[in-house]
Amino acid sequence: MPFISHFLYPWGIILQALAIVHFIRRRPAGYWVCVILALGPIGALIYLCFEALPDIGSLERSFKFFSRRKRIALLKILILDNPSAGNHEELGDLYLDDRKLQLARDAYDKAILARSDTPDSFYRRGVCAIQLGDAAAAIPDLELVVRKDPNFDFRRAAGLLAHAYALIGEREKAEALFTTVTLSSTSSETYLNFAALLASEGRHREAREMAQRVLNKKPTMPGYLRRRERPWFRSANALLKRLPA
Repeated sequence: MPFISHFLYPWGIILQALAIVHFIRRRPAGYWVCVILALGPIGALIYLCFEALPDIGSLERSFKFFSRRKRIALLKILILDNPSAGNHEELGDLYLDDRKLQLARDAYDKAILARSDTPDSFYRRGVCAIQLGDAAAAIPDLELVVRKDPNFDFRRAAGLLAHAYALIGEREKAEALFTTVTLSSTSSETYLNFAALLASEGRHREAREMAQRVLNKKPTMPGYLRRRERPWFRSANALLKRLPA
């Protein structure tokens, strides 16, 4: 192994550095640290092939970032001549993708003023409001969406409405809606929001069961979904550690 490391120098060090940086950013299974450090450049190469290579899609997202910026600039010009609901809604979607939540919310406000007969802008404005910490403002939008279509966005709208109820202290309404939604939804986000509500009420056993549902999905998930769900897995594990056994 020392011979191989010497042969690969300095590329071996670069490989290990890239592997460690990727590990810190993505935080996959902990045993990969042992593989990277114990096996040196070979371990780093194995790690990069199994964990980093499938993330090559992130490069595509980076390119999309630049195309979004161009599209945003174009839409801002188009809106001067044609302030239609569709243009404002598309601008809001692009801002939401960029995590510019207040700008997205403002764009959805204008889309709704121009046309208020479709649930999409209401839903996304509600999402922005929750993520901006304004759950009370999100509730009327999400209620409207759920009334029109209880299954909107694979029941995420209903799950977020339950979460918004919980955030403003409407615990009974939140629990009733969470219970209904989790009968058919497998959303990690919804499970964890419900678990957080149960934990805040001291119902630790039920909270643990709900958080465990997130982790129970992991063994049967394809690799690309497991990578996408990692933040939820980490949140579930963190919650389980905080809860009394």
